[in-house]
Amino acid sequence: MSDQTIAFDWQAADAAHHLHPFSDHKSLHEGRVRIITGGDGVWLTDDQGRRVLDAMAGLWCVAAGYGREELVEASAAQMRALPFYNTFFKTSTRPVIALAERLAAMAPGDLNHAFFACSGSEAVDTALRMARTYWITRGKPAKRIVIGREYGYHGSTTLGAAAGGMKDMHRQGAALPDFAHIMPPYWYGRGSQMDPAEFGVHAARALEAKIAELGADNIAAFIGEPIQGAGGVIIPPATYWPEIQRICRENDILLIADEVICGFGRTGRMFGCETFGIQPDMMTLAKAITSGYAPLSAVMVGDRVAEVLINETGEFYHGFTYSGHPVSCAVALANLDIIEREDLAARAAASGEILRERLHAALDDLPIVGEIRGVGLIGAIELTADRRTRRPFEKTGRVGTICRDHCFANDLVMRAVRDTMVFAPPLIIGEAEIDDMVARARRAITATMDEVRGEMAV
Repeated sequence: MSDQTIAFDWQAADAAHHLHPFSDHKSLHEGRVRIITGGDGVWLTDDQGRRVLDAMAGLWCVAAGYGREELVEASAAQMRALPFYNTFFKTSTRPVIALAERLAAMAPGDLNHAFFACSGSEAVDTALRMARTYWITRGKPAKRIVIGREYGYHGSTTLGAAAGGMKDMHRQGAALPDFAHIMPPYWYGRGSQMDPAEFGVHAARALEAKIAELGADNIAAFIGEPIQGAGGVIIPPATYWPEIQRICRENDILLIADEVICGFGRTGRMFGCETFGIQPDMMTLAKAITSGYAPLSAVMVGDRVAEVLINETGEFYHGFTYSGHPVSCAVALANLDIIEREDLAARAAASGEILRERLHAALDDLPIVGEIRGVGLIGAIELTADRRTRRPFEKTGRVGTICRDHCFANDLVMRAVRDTMVFAPPLIIGEAEIDDMVARARRAITATMDEVRGEMAV
């Protein structure tokens, strides 16, 4: 590297030319962005040489950890053989065929058909288009409405954002007709005095009420994440998803499981719908399918829907230049080898139990901590102004942002959603790294509590 390159002001160039996703750009560029230059295992390195424990696995995706040479080699080998060809015009490539076959074998039930795209957002848009096309083909074009949930996140393309329940996204142009939303199964925030099992059924029956309001003959699908990740790691009671499935089946409504975050071991099973005991009609996948090493997503389609699309619809007018990109598919195949060989789903289940045990031991004495929850290696720490009454802080999100900044100052990446700190470390995290993560989290949360103590009932 030349002296000129070393002296280059990367932060200034970023501020001048780079529009970041999900950012207040004015606020962002009042400071200086952190430049990440390397990664190994669960650790990142920045351009100042500081090591950062990544408790978010990139963006929920780096399941196998950083620095996996097998994935680099798979990418290079495929680039040498065939860097790109499309899957239009009656053509295919070996990596895409092999991956489709492998996913069909891994997916639960009759999810035997794969449609590939580049991102979770594109996978969701594809699933919604398929759902509406399915009903049009079956002679029921009025079945167009898609029901999602408050705090649901299904990507930032327009259909996915409309299906999701993020009001700020709707306010910025993503509100569309033929989408509706129901309450989330958020026991800590919405459960009042109900026990979790009772609340799970109550939250699910909000779907039944919405169907009665809109009419089953007008509803194409219900879409939901097994665990609502970007919505604050909302973990439904065990009674919730079986009731949702019952309601969908009784009303002839397609059930779409958005597994973009939960898929490939995150919940301690290969897929979140297995963790919660449901069988969806379609399942969207992305993120950990390649451990984030290359862009790729998939929609797994059950036989019921696929047989209509294949045999009756005719041409399905939908697809992407990079649907089934051969390099991404080759990386995915190598990544699935790692996930299965190292049994990362079982490892997530075991490590998740250790992590929650250590978090309780380290944080239960802090009155700002209202709840610690998790399944596998996805979890959340709810910050509250009054633990006894679950009273939230005023101006939702301010305290979470304070805590996030203290995490960053302690070289720990955790994400703030409202006033909840969420985490999803690489599935390869070890016990010593769990202890390190917990110690850094305690320092950050204690510093946050000290800063907002005057607002708390302590």
